[in-house]
Amino acid sequence: MKAQRKAPALPRKPWQWTAVLAGLALVPAAWAQGPAVTQEQRSTAQQVADRGVPLAELAPNAPDRYTVKSGDTLWGISQVFLTSPWRWPELWGMNLQEVRNPHRIYPGQQLVLEKRDGRATLRLAQQPGADGPPTDTVRVSPRARVEPIADTSLPTIRPGLIEPFLAEPLIVSETTLSQAPRIVSATDNRVLITRGDRVYARGSTAPLAINAGGPAEEFRVFRQAVPLRDPYTRAVLGYEAQYLGQAVLVRGEGTETVQGGAARAVAATLDVISARSEMAVGDRLLPDPGRQLVSYAPRAPERPVTGAAVVSMYGDAVALAGQNQVVVINKGTADGLAAGHVLAVLKAGASFTDRSQPGQRAEVKLPDERNGLLMVFRPFERLSYALILETNEGVRIGDRLVNPR
Repeated sequence: MKAQRKAPALPRKPWQWTAVLAGLALVPAAWAQGPAVTQEQRSTAQQVADRGVPLAELAPNAPDRYTVKSGDTLWGISQVFLTSPWRWPELWGMNLQEVRNPHRIYPGQQLVLEKRDGRATLRLAQQPGADGPPTDTVRVSPRARVEPIADTSLPTIRPGLIEPFLAEPLIVSETTLSQAPRIVSATDNRVLITRGDRVYARGSTAPLAINAGGPAEEFRVFRQAVPLRDPYTRAVLGYEAQYLGQAVLVRGEGTETVQGGAARAVAATLDVISARSEMAVGDRLLPDPGRQLVSYAPRAPERPVTGAAVVSMYGDAVALAGQNQVVVINKGTADGLAAGHVLAVLKAGASFTDRSQPGQRAEVKLPDERNGLLMVFRPFERLSYALILETNEGVRIGDRLVNPR
């Protein structure tokens, strides 16, 4: 079939083709849409789209023009233009008409900052050579074609900072690990077990069994959990299990008949396929949840957060945590926290004796000062893992956390 018609403007740049294909490809909805945008974020963006951002709220060195690069994140670009990067919905609102989905910004696009009447707006620059739609004859024929493509749009934050912690650390109840299957022996009675070794295990409440016809079942290996306490009340909020590695189930548990007709248990067989630390008899097995594809939309909590504080550093390897490190905080889903919530870190002010007035002494405390931001990425009921997005002097156990504004 041949038709004389005016063809739509076709992208002439690689990143533009990626944008078009991303809208047409058969990909999971969570990938195609990016993280869910809350109604509050959309409302904030619409308000900014209508009015712009006051010049006083721009970053001191906000550029007039910025070219998006591979490796950029929405968080990083927000920090380029705004004083508070967690306010990225306002960055989206500055170009709401041109960027319908805030999670669909691509390398190569240019963002132009325009200032007028004391307020600033942001727009996408017109790509050179992209104007003037072609008017060639287009041959149309029905066909279907599916091609896998890489999603090159910008993430909100770099996923590599969080991915290892989605499966490794684990907050459990006091009885979860005690009731989990356990390693009972290793080949040649080895004391220390690592990648490539074969181990044997038994279930505590039910035998380990192979799923008939299903994929090989994988387990994460954990060591005895340690209690995590509130830094102020000292109440136990949960238990953190130490992640050791992964093992795949080769043969399920069984039984055999011994002399005299009695039945004897036969342990299950597993092969260790990865090891972060050496394993030992007594370590526990929990089913592997598989790779989790999660996107995050940093935002302020919808309600005031009170009594929040840092409980521990992941792994207890350091006393002072820096940017991109993970900490545990004493608030979780029961307190209204969700993945993506951003909290400000407060450094406790020092206490001292004021001797500035002759003949007088008074005990004085300096005010708490803001010392960075962190983002919740894996909340549990009463505890959450959070990524330190930025910090001036490092984060310590006991540092208080508050709403970012």
